[in-house]
Amino acid sequence: MTISASMVKELREKTGAGMMDCKTALAETNGDMEAAIDWLRAKGIAKADKKSGRTAAEGLVAVAAGENKAVVVEVNSETDFVARNDAFQALVREIAEVGLSTDGTVEAVGAATQPSSGKPVTDTIKDAVATIGENMSLRRSALLTVSNGVVATYIHNAVVDGLGKMGVLVAIESAGDKAALNAFGRQVAMHVAATNPLALTDSEIDAATVEREKAVFSEQARQSGKPENIIEKMVEGRMRKFYEEVVLLKQNFVINPDLTVEKALAEAEKDFGAPAKVTGFVRFALGEGVEREESDFAAEVAAAAGKK
Repeated sequence: MTISASMVKELREKTGAGMMDCKTALAETNGDMEAAIDWLRAKGIAKADKKSGRTAAEGLVAVAAGENKAVVVEVNSETDFVARNDAFQALVREIAEVGLSTDGTVEAVGAATQPSSGKPVTDTIKDAVATIGENMSLRRSALLTVSNGVVATYIHNAVVDGLGKMGVLVAIESAGDKAALNAFGRQVAMHVAATNPLALTDSEIDAATVEREKAVFSEQARQSGKPENIIEKMVEGRMRKFYEEVVLLKQNFVINPDLTVEKALAEAEKDFGAPAKVTGFVRFALGEGVEREESDFAAEVAAAAGKK
């Protein structure tokens, strides 16, 4: 297979590895980008990247909370200028509030009636496109509920109250004091915003992801030349470290790094006045996983001027 310069460039951007290393990795893996990333990691040339790719979409993330539940939505626009528009902000805030009356799926939120227009959310967005003059879409939404407890919310890089570039929900089941639960839940939500965990517990991590990590660690360990029984223990140790890095309850709490999130929760139970359990979290970063083609501004200006 021919390895193109664009493929090498993409792999460099995703791994930070050198050009020749990237070219070799792609050649060794027959142009498979993910396999090439693993090849570079196994050689110790590149580090794991949980979220490869660049964020490029604009718009806003909004949160809204109700009794024992909260919702987070992401509404995309073409430019950040529109995200600062009062009408767009009001639209997104209302979509989040409407989401509280649904099951939180993007289909349900899109079909729900927007009070200000009396139309479904999707139709209201279409009308806004015509008014504001820029393409917009409800990209995703999620709802967390508890039978008894709180769903805490946090907006990072807030533009205005409840709206910003990142939204986090954290659900805590407990019969304890709601104000204390909400305060701690917000701290955990801030932690989630900072660390971007893959899952709440070990068992919730995708099996394919676990096997991929084991394969990379095994290859790294074998390069040490040690016997298989030692390699197995090395891999077990590295997997423990992996879980500590990506599992929310096992991560060192950013508010108090001497404790894991799980231990911090246990200590906070005296403030709650009852046992507590984190049952879920959601983290939406604006434009996550969406890429747009980079433009050459000089070329655009030249084209607009009628030049080649």
